[in-house]
Amino acid sequence: MNKIKHIVLLVIVSVMLTACGEGSKYEKAIYFTMDANGELVRPTNYRSWVYVGTPLTPNDMNNGKAAFPEFHNVYIDPMSYDHYKETGKWREGTILIKELVSVGSKVAVSGKGYFMGDFIGLEATIKSKEHFPNEPGNWSYFSFTNPEKGTLTATGKAFETNQCNACHANSAGDDFVFTQHYPVLRAAKNAGINVVPENMAKR
Repeated sequence: MNKIKHIVLLVIVSVMLTACGEGSKYEKAIYFTMDANGELVRPTNYRSWVYVGTPLTPNDMNNGKAAFPEFHNVYIDPMSYDHYKETGKWREGTILIKELVSVGSKVAVSGKGYFMGDFIGLEATIKSKEHFPNEPGNWSYFSFTNPEKGTLTATGKAFETNQCNACHANSAGDDFVFTQHYPVLRAAKNAGINVVPENMAKR
């Protein structure tokens, strides 16, 4: 009898935790790994995640001194994208990947422009109170870009707070994320978990 009561109690607790959002599918979905040294293990298969966009701030438009002169292909893990659609907030465990691509040719059959060259680096940003309780917004930033051209490091050490967080805190549109530059994210926010923004007629 005591065993039955124990099982019933466990079920009730489980239901209560689920109702409170604890142990939900969003909290269980982890798309990154931190090693024993507190470094981020380079994520894999990120090109199968949700593609967010590719901003570019070329040297040509910044007096030859652009802070980030390369293309940035940005991806977000699918569970965080769904959570953002449902709640309009970035969940614990959100990870965005930024794939750096050089500016290649500036002339194509279609005309003059900026065209992608080679892959030159990889970066990531993660929101995690568990791992970064003292970082502003619990966001931390990493790079896997290797000085040895053509390779990436296996792990990435977090940047110092003043290297990235200050800019994101002052200028990012939504909780340290530059959503103002990504229409994919603007369309997704609070759209609803069952809504596919790109299928809607509204532009």
